[in-house]
Amino acid sequence: MPEHTGGSRADVELRLPAEGAYATIVRTTAAGLAARLDFTIDDIEDLRIAIGEATALAIPAADPGTDLVACFHFGRGAMTVELETEAVDDPALDTESFAWQVLDTMAHDASAGPEDGRFRVRFTVTSTVAAGMTGAER
Repeated sequence: MPEHTGGSRADVELRLPAEGAYATIVRTTAAGLAARLDFTIDDIEDLRIAIGEATALAIPAADPGTDLVACFHFGRGAMTVELETEAVDDPALDTESFAWQVLDTMAHDASAGPEDGRFRVRFTVTSTVAAGMTGAER
């Protein structure tokens, strides 16, 4: 996994209502951050798709009236995204769902599921530009 510049603290954190209408804000924020990290247009579109699927997993798991917290951690040529929300009922992850299949395909180290009264989705996306660099260039 890439080194993160901010330790365990997110480089950017976004908190908004855990409702489907706000998923576009998470996608747009992620795209803007990826652009600042010099991701290619294709990488940014892949990230937007991954975010869409991650929110499709997290939002239905959320307890009514709770927030969705999106944390973005920056590494060299990579971004790790964590989405979490309160989910007291510990909803299980459906690994056969379309959302999980797409997320697991488009991202690295994808994980999701209930943990201590919360539902978390975590994944990493890597810039194809950074993937083409040699170890000395990174």
